Amino acid sequence: MNRRFAIMAVVLVALAVAAPALAQEHGEEAAASKDALQYLSAAFAIGIAAAFGSLGQGKGLSAACEAIGRNPGAVGPIRITMIIGLALIESLVIYALIIAFLILA
Repeated sequence: MNRRFAIMAVVLVALAVAAPALAQEHGEEAAASKDALQYLSAAFAIGIAAAFGSLGQGKGLSAACEAIGRNPGAVGPIRITMIIGLALIESLVIYALIIAFLILA
């Protein structure tokens, strides 16, 4: 636990120290860096959403398969709950895609 806290503290300090390096520039370079930052933030948003959405779907599907294996008589309610859960996770990824498009617009 202490090692995780130490690693998290080092990362947060590194991010705080790097903030002045990302300060806004003047002139045409500022517009170019703004466009690059928009593309980067959109790619980051959709990448993180897709990665963690797929991890969540995999974990949910795994849990549903284990539940069906333990109690085959409850296949119907487990399947319905699993499909609803997967649809909600996928909708969050689609929301991230829409937000990425709004960032680029």
